[in-house]
Amino acid sequence: MDIANTSPGYLCNERRSKHGSISTEVSAMAKWTFEPGHTAAEFRARHMMVTYVRGHFKNIHGTLEFDPESPRNSSLEVRIDASGIWTGVKERDDHLRSADFLDVDHHPEITFAGNQVEIKGEHDYTVTGDLTIRGVTRRTTLNVSYLGKWETPWWEDGVNKGPRTRAGFLATTQINRQDFGVSWQDTMDRGGIVVSNEIDIAIDVEAVLEDSSDVLSG
Repeated sequence: MDIANTSPGYLCNERRSKHGSISTEVSAMAKWTFEPGHTAAEFRARHMMVTYVRGHFKNIHGTLEFDPESPRNSSLEVRIDASGIWTGVKERDDHLRSADFLDVDHHPEITFAGNQVEIKGEHDYTVTGDLTIRGVTRRTTLNVSYLGKWETPWWEDGVNKGPRTRAGFLATTQINRQDFGVSWQDTMDRGGIVVSNEIDIAIDVEAVLEDSSDVLSG
């Protein structure tokens, strides 16, 4: 199998017939959907040169095509509600939503889409794709760890309709906010700045495997 010529999201399986010829079957990879109630993004920025301030986004939606046996063929799409930013201080959150920072009235979503995967370890990968913040798109690489999967209950209207398969992932990266036009700044004594340009990001993902009935009905 030539992995380099395989489209992301699909697996190619070669079979040799009794006459010696080789045929290639293409099958869709497993599709996973983010569970928003158990998925969150955290960021941190250096504040006034001395400490870190952290914030969160909770309303995160996304899909993932992933097979732990063939992670190189994975793809990922993420959508974050920018207006949901929370740091614990209302005045600061309002400022971060304003045109000085995320400008959520004009750019309500932060998105990432990537399918360029490199394997770094048994359960560790990098995923490179397009990150869009404030309407500006830059190529960005996420460091992704696969945390495993488990058969779990699935509750609907008080009834357990499981089991459903869940998997966990942790993605981290660092960006320069100036690259995305998030450029508000103020200076201090000795050339210090109020908010660092480098922003550390970590995303905890709980994803649910699309079951066979979902596939058939879709």
